Amino acid sequence: MGTEAVAPTWAPITVDEAAAVLARFPDAGRMRALRWHSPRPFSAATLVESEGGTFLLKRHDARVRSAEGLAEEHGFIAHLRTAGITVPEVMHTGDRTSVVATHAGSYELHRQSPGADLYRDRHSWTPFLSHIHAHAAGAALARLHDAAEGYDAPARRAQPLVTSLTILPAADPLAAADVYLAARPALATYLARQPYRAQLARLFATFGTGLADRLAAQPPLWTHNDWHPSNLLWTNTGKVATVFDFGLADRTCALHDLATAIERTAFQWLHQAWQAADFADVGAARALLAGYTTVRTLSRDNRETIAALLPLVHVEFALSEVDYFAGIVAAPADAALAWDGYLIAHADWFGSPAGRAFLHDLRAS
Repeated sequence: MGTEAVAPTWAPITVDEAAAVLARFPDAGRMRALRWHSPRPFSAATLVESEGGTFLLKRHDARVRSAEGLAEEHGFIAHLRTAGITVPEVMHTGDRTSVVATHAGSYELHRQSPGADLYRDRHSWTPFLSHIHAHAAGAALARLHDAAEGYDAPARRAQPLVTSLTILPAADPLAAADVYLAARPALATYLARQPYRAQLARLFATFGTGLADRLAAQPPLWTHNDWHPSNLLWTNTGKVATVFDFGLADRTCALHDLATAIERTAFQWLHQAWQAADFADVGAARALLAGYTTVRTLSRDNRETIAALLPLVHVEFALSEVDYFAGIVAAPADAALAWDGYLIAHADWFGSPAGRAFLHDLRAS
């Protein structure tokens, strides 16, 4: 939730634990060593070297990702792989399932994919190293959207840490937010202690005029929903080699995914220096959109929808984070940061002079 080092929420995967899980995947072979542990906060992950190659092993708390929840992600990954997108190969157990569920959690195993992990040691949701990377990432996102067409699985069930799209397209977004909370008791309990409906109503009134009609007109599409550079592997020429980490994926729409990608990569939200000259990089946003249009057309109206959506695009994932921090890991300070610092403050920044200038420049591109 910031840039400072903190103890991991989830205990690292041990050698004995990894060996026991790997034994369930016949194509992996006998484990040899663990090579690296991920610092990412929402699960435990490690690179495993075995007789069958190198694999990423992830363990999720079952309350975060059940076997059924992971199967939703794996179905989308399999579709993209069949459609020609380079994504990690999801490994299967001897009984042809892709998840090992134990008392310790839900495990998934992915074969190492091609490309350099250039952003492995950088925080999530931080900018591209260059506009060249932003342009390449935009083109890769467009190719993913092309490949996702025809994947007609329903939207995911209610669970933490998913970027869904049910509130903003609704004719009454406040009523839709009530429905969202009713499916997540921990979130509802946390927000009951503050005037959340008045806070959301203010944001929807300030930034949401006409947005529901724009989004309702968009074709539904399964999307990545966490498009930032540390979820991509790279070639030595600055192109995207592999797309990974589909944990936030769900059925939204292409323009929502594009706005999410901008929100993840054109701002240095983690550093809190929101008035610094280099906090927002509209050039990176323009480069991402320019790369996208080398593959898929964006009309002037599409671009207006992206700009209109940008101040609120993070709302449902921020709510999902509050649900996670309040209900799964009992971290009230992080829940407060997700609500006040991310959901409310991120939106309000777009109403500041700097935020209005960013949206103006984005619309003019």
